[in-house]
Amino acid sequence: MHSINLKICLRWRSHSSIASGSGLSSNIESAVEKGCISNDIKDQHGGFLEWNSKITKKDHQSIVKIIIDGWNPNAIDIEGNKLPTLVYLSREKRPGWAHDFKAGSMNALTRVSSKITNAPIILNLDCDMYANDPDAIRDALCFFMDEERGHQTSYVQYPQRYDNITKNDIYSNVAFATNKIVKSLKFPFMKIELAGIDGFGGTLYCGTGCFHRRESLCGNKYSKDHKFELHNEKSNTKGKTVQELEEECKPLANCNYEKGTQWGKEMGLVYGCPVEDIVTGLTIQCRGWKPVFYNPTKHAFLGIAPTTLDVALIQFKRWAEGLFQIFFSKYCPFIYGHGKINLGAQMGYCVYLLWAPVSLPTMYYVIIPALGLLHNVPLFPEVSSLWFLPFAYVFAAKTIYSLVEDLICGDTLKGWWNLQRMWIIRRTTSYLFAFIDTVIWQLGFAQTSFSVTAKVVDDDVLKRYQQEIMEFGTSSIMFTIIATIALLNLFSLGWAIKNVVFGTTLMDLEKFIPQMTISGLLVLLNIPVYQAFFRNDKGCLPSSIVFKSIVVASLACLMPIY
Repeated sequence: MHSINLKICLRWRSHSSIASGSGLSSNIESAVEKGCISNDIKDQHGGFLEWNSKITKKDHQSIVKIIIDGWNPNAIDIEGNKLPTLVYLSREKRPGWAHDFKAGSMNALTRVSSKITNAPIILNLDCDMYANDPDAIRDALCFFMDEERGHQTSYVQYPQRYDNITKNDIYSNVAFATNKIVKSLKFPFMKIELAGIDGFGGTLYCGTGCFHRRESLCGNKYSKDHKFELHNEKSNTKGKTVQELEEECKPLANCNYEKGTQWGKEMGLVYGCPVEDIVTGLTIQCRGWKPVFYNPTKHAFLGIAPTTLDVALIQFKRWAEGLFQIFFSKYCPFIYGHGKINLGAQMGYCVYLLWAPVSLPTMYYVIIPALGLLHNVPLFPEVSSLWFLPFAYVFAAKTIYSLVEDLICGDTLKGWWNLQRMWIIRRTTSYLFAFIDTVIWQLGFAQTSFSVTAKVVDDDVLKRYQQEIMEFGTSSIMFTIIATIALLNLFSLGWAIKNVVFGTTLMDLEKFIPQMTISGLLVLLNIPVYQAFFRNDKGCLPSSIVFKSIVVASLACLMPIY
């Protein structure tokens, strides 16, 4: 399948780990100390010939190296099988030039690969993912080669799956991006939500595990004349040496190549958004193409999920912020997609685009009912009143539906409970800060930033993760919010119980049952937070967080309500 460009994603973020004690590690450390590459290594690896002491990771020329030449008949493995072309690309970085993060890397790779292979299909994988099923390529090609609808298929999106999910998924990583690996469990997000959006033709491009048609990714509009040719071998390499190809490809990865072009706008991945994958998928669909969501039984690609709460929350904050920015941009599905994609697809996109503002009502429900209990202010109708029924119905229906849906899809009861906890934590931290940052960005007081999440942890952190113990450990403002809300509801519930025990009448109690229920559930959900106050390991809540949360919660209890 030499005509298929199985492009492994450029390592656009820092390498997450280097094997300690290995020759590679020793060579790198030696080069850093000396400030130069030895002649022996330069002779072995041609790529180092372009390196000098003035080069830094943020200031260097384009480097293109064809490591394996797939057109060379001698490029075979130990069993005699032909090897595909393998190319290393490091695009040019210069001070003062925006490099547009992952989107810029993908666009440079798309141009360079078109020069070398010009294959019709591009596989996009993140650097922390690997292929798990060799049949995934064949399965994806079946969609592109379908006689009836294949000519309209833009990309085939596989679900993002992780191979390090614990049995009950302590951080609910699968709630957004994956199926569980344990016992082949399923999860509603993909089995129900993404499949449902796919039914409206609005499959989300998730940024990894995706096979793209080159034509659709490069900005072409859909036409009935488009045909998929597997053996399209109009090669750009004929009669050229590897060195000549490398030199021809370098300008395609230069900083100034995209100046005055449609790259990052109408061509390639869209620039200017932290979730460039989602907005790119939307623009492709609005050009008339139809994507496909494919969720096979065997996991096609596997990756690494965050193993600490801090990293998980930062990741969701970046996603929520980027999604909310899309809603305010010209790419809002209701505006950009009007008349181009199905209304159901537009609404499906907005379910995720509006994550951030959902933080506001959530903050109200975790704070105000608790304060009302502390100051004897009822906020809901009495339990005996007919006006209480709508509140009871919504709460009961939502809870029962969510639980049954999770259990049917293969989740555990404890896994569902962990999801409810993370649902609260994300909305009161990640989504809240995403909302604030987006508003500040919209007012022009700040620029969009891109936070890279590190997923490498030490053995102690990994052990606690495998034991499903929540990891705090750092002095994050998010942890202060989590601890403060937990203490506030604990204080309010304790105050309410004291009033019940020492003289509250049944009539008065009836007014506060809904608020006591909310605070009681929040206390139960926050049991791991209370445990973190008293743990002795490095993953406990830092003393500074404990002190600040106690002070803030105590002041909130004493604050009068008028």
